[in-house]
Amino acid sequence: MYLYDGKTGEVKNQITKGDWVVRNVDHVDPEKRVIWFEASGMEAGKDPYYMHPYRINFDGTGMTPLSKEEADHRVVFSPDGKFYIDTWSRIDLPPVMELRTADDKAAMTVEQGDDHKLIDTGWQPPEVFTAKGRDGKTDIWGVIYKPDHFDPAKKYPVIESIYAGPQGSFVPKSFGPWAQPLTELGFVVVQIDGMGTNNRSKAFHDVAWKNLKDAGFEDRILWHNAVATKYPWYDISRVGVFGTSAGGQSAMGALLFHPEFYKAAVSNSGCHDNRMDKIWWNEQWMGWPVGPQYAASSNVDNAYRLQGKLLLVVGEMDKNVDPSSTFQVANALIKANKRFDLLYVPGGGHGAGGEYGQRLLADFFVHNLLGEEPPDWNRLSGTK
Repeated sequence: MYLYDGKTGEVKNQITKGDWVVRNVDHVDPEKRVIWFEASGMEAGKDPYYMHPYRINFDGTGMTPLSKEEADHRVVFSPDGKFYIDTWSRIDLPPVMELRTADDKAAMTVEQGDDHKLIDTGWQPPEVFTAKGRDGKTDIWGVIYKPDHFDPAKKYPVIESIYAGPQGSFVPKSFGPWAQPLTELGFVVVQIDGMGTNNRSKAFHDVAWKNLKDAGFEDRILWHNAVATKYPWYDISRVGVFGTSAGGQSAMGALLFHPEFYKAAVSNSGCHDNRMDKIWWNEQWMGWPVGPQYAASSNVDNAYRLQGKLLLVVGEMDKNVDPSSTFQVANALIKANKRFDLLYVPGGGHGAGGEYGQRLLADFFVHNLLGEEPPDWNRLSGTK
């Protein structure tokens, strides 16, 4: 954060500095010249994505941490700025809501979550797992979802739920009934934040610059291999991936650019060519003017590389990513004589498919990764 002169626009002083990320400004007191904010990565050796509340003066002095709990915090101030609510949790710790004064002299617990009934149903939180990235020193963070009736003596195919958009980080950090329906079909499902995503260092983020096809895959594959080294039940000979929007672009890209590792992909509403998608999003990371980097990251231009099994999903009325993006990649696949599946949803929007699409996704992975035949839904569904 920086303090600017409101009249001249000149920088008066830098307020915060360090190898960590300011994530949110919660409250500013212009009379006392104090700022309350949230940041992540300040706690050495801890999860760098957890957000914690802090207080600091306009001149950069008086930096004060306002939490001790190793958890993900969210802060909301009262309109008068005298009180704030701090709600904190982890994926394995139900939320705690506390009321605190701005000067941090008093606090009381307003509410505390209870997960006993959830656990009694057989639910278990995902497992946090870290491994070194492509540089051999940066920690890559992810989570592992296991089936409820997990048997470590078995071998489980792996499916990665991917979203690698550079605008954020996406692995869950706060508590929720996190679950992946695919686990109950006999898969282990994972989520990973590879390099190129946000909320870490500038160097970590810059991997995506003019290179959206990267999607942190080098880090993701190293992470998968580290899990397999630790857990014999983690079968990296059968790895699939699915995603929507930018995740759809990455899911197909996994088969194009890393076919030695990823065997099957479901790509929903993918922005398959960054020259085709909305300008304001793509040019932030792919740059201007349009150059060879766009073709290098294009699933359309690289469709001829396809190996593995691919299911494309597109909604007719997608207002986020132009449906033509999927049709262009389908056209390129046909011209390259590639075999793929396509679900076109009449009237569907971004992320179309609903329950039908989810069932098709499940059937796709059951067939291509488990090597089993799904039920005959036409026979079982009945008639109207």
